[in-house]
Amino acid sequence: MALKFEVLGKFNRARAARLALPHFVCQTPLFMPVGTQGLCFRLQALSIESTSSVCTIKGLTNNQLEEIGCQIILGNTYHLALRPGAELIDDLGGLHKFMNWKRALLTDSGGFQMVSLLHLADITEQGVTFQSPVDAKPMLLTPEESIQIQNKIGADIIMALDDVVKTTITGPRIEEAMYRTLRWIDRCIAVTIFVIFHVISWAHSRTAHKRPDEQNLFGIVQGGLDPVLRVNAILIKAIISRDICVRGMVDRNLPGYAIGGLSGGEDKDSFWRVVAQCTAALPEDKPRYVMGVGYPLDIVVCSALGADMYDCVYPTRTARFGTALIPEGLLKLKNQAMANDERPIDPTCLCMVCKNYTRAYLHCIVTKDPMGSQLVSYHNLSYMMRLSKDLHTSIVEGRFPEFVQGFLRVQFPRGDIPEWVCNAMEVAGIDISTCCAP
Repeated sequence: MALKFEVLGKFNRARAARLALPHFVCQTPLFMPVGTQGLCFRLQALSIESTSSVCTIKGLTNNQLEEIGCQIILGNTYHLALRPGAELIDDLGGLHKFMNWKRALLTDSGGFQMVSLLHLADITEQGVTFQSPVDAKPMLLTPEESIQIQNKIGADIIMALDDVVKTTITGPRIEEAMYRTLRWIDRCIAVTIFVIFHVISWAHSRTAHKRPDEQNLFGIVQGGLDPVLRVNAILIKAIISRDICVRGMVDRNLPGYAIGGLSGGEDKDSFWRVVAQCTAALPEDKPRYVMGVGYPLDIVVCSALGADMYDCVYPTRTARFGTALIPEGLLKLKNQAMANDERPIDPTCLCMVCKNYTRAYLHCIVTKDPMGSQLVSYHNLSYMMRLSKDLHTSIVEGRFPEFVQGFLRVQFPRGDIPEWVCNAMEVAGIDISTCCAP
């Protein structure tokens, strides 16, 4: 295991922790910006071009990412394997050196592309066959191959390949994906284990994960919105027996765990209930990562329920359309009302953009000049890093309920807090009655 997770403070389910990784010591809760490729490494709205010796970022330099407090960047195995290729990255010293990033990296397994690129993918027990968007050639990604590629890329945290389905799908496909994800986890871990379920029986003994002392393999909980399947997935055992399954998870002793398959169009009431159920069942002494979550309100709610890590394209994607994140919610810089507004995006923000540019200026360029989306991306990511830091600090200092109450009062000044948030806060043990309309 190549991480150390130390809880520094708690309030009921919420916790603030120190996550020590090989390349950086992080503070949780934390948000991770999403990148894709190595040669053209993109933080969505930002085009980042890297070579083995020079890193040129149109919009954000690595120093600026560090300046705003970015602790971990997420890269995707699927894209990196296509271009520039894992072999090249490995030959040039790994992705950290390749893109000149000195802090932590996390690589997704490629499983998400089963949903986002389903028209290009064929999912079988062996793995996922993708049609390459580069040259249209088939590319087989197996659990073992995903881990081997990620070993070459060299990220601090690597993800097990899982069978991802949209949360809005129902029926036998959900159960099939959940059990397949469990079988694939064992292939990623590469212990010698016999898997017997639904007339499937074989042994895996080949070593897939070759760098367990340098990279941390996280398992992913799948199971759609079905609470029974979700519990079985957490317990990592294809036998419906809760006690045996808990022991099975503990025996595997994974460095961390992710909750996958959310943020795919499910209703918010189902969303928070799945997060609450999973965080309650996962080990207390391991990091919990909710994949694909990037709305500030969602992050506050999930943190209250005991989650630690998040990633999403939302902050930079919404910047590309001229929308800035502010404590009150969203500021649409394209609106004509911004044309004569001499205020910064957020008067309470100390980021470089808010110190130097007005809403009126950004209104003129935000969707017309690449610099506009780059500046708003910088601010939005800065906002997310500040939110993460505020969550951490408020928990450590014992004032987390007050922070949540203040956050909700600013976002919902009329007291019209969504019912799902009220229900989630009740489970989290945070009284928000003073924030709600009578």
